[in-house]
Amino acid sequence: MKLQLRHNLILLSFIFFGLYAQAQFKATSKWKALIALGFNYPTTDGFVEGTYAQAINFPTVNLGMQHMFKRTIGVKLDYGFNRFKLEEISPEVKMNYSRINVQFVFDPTEYLGFLPPRLRTILHGGPGFSFVKPLGNLGENKQSYLNVLGGLEVHYAVSEKVSVYVDTAYIYGFTSLNDYDPVLSGLGAFNGNVFNVTLGLAVSLSGCQYCD
Repeated sequence: MKLQLRHNLILLSFIFFGLYAQAQFKATSKWKALIALGFNYPTTDGFVEGTYAQAINFPTVNLGMQHMFKRTIGVKLDYGFNRFKLEEISPEVKMNYSRINVQFVFDPTEYLGFLPPRLRTILHGGPGFSFVKPLGNLGENKQSYLNVLGGLEVHYAVSEKVSVYVDTAYIYGFTSLNDYDPVLSGLGAFNGNVFNVTLGLAVSLSGCQYCD
């Protein structure tokens, strides 16, 4: 009988700690700071004919601040920096691509139901502005244009206030490549779209709490 009682206590302990963990890690912080580092791929149709970037370029750096109005809905302001290098050009041409975006944030985790307590999914997207500048002597071929960004984050809670996450995002540029004559005069110009993959850290600035 003592053995049965011990088994029951162990089972109740697991249930209690499971419910406690679920309550803790499903809480949403009102304010979060986000920083991420990864790589990027710029689409080939954004360059002048005959040029293209490497398939994988490093680095991509994203910095953001997020505010949740409710457990599932919020906004964030973020800045992104990318660098990519053109292939088959001598000397090598490198380009800086930076952007700033205001994004809507949606957390569908509680509707999914099958994820462990420490995992969350975040959908984000919104408009912004892109700035492209070739390095070296090609600085005159810089561009700036509107964009829209859409992405998905998967967060794993390390503690109540800190989580690590993977973010995949696509930045669509509302622009088109100019007609350069000769083509080489457009070397270093980029009017295209960028795909990002980053690994990041999210830190709560307001404690863990429900927002509604």
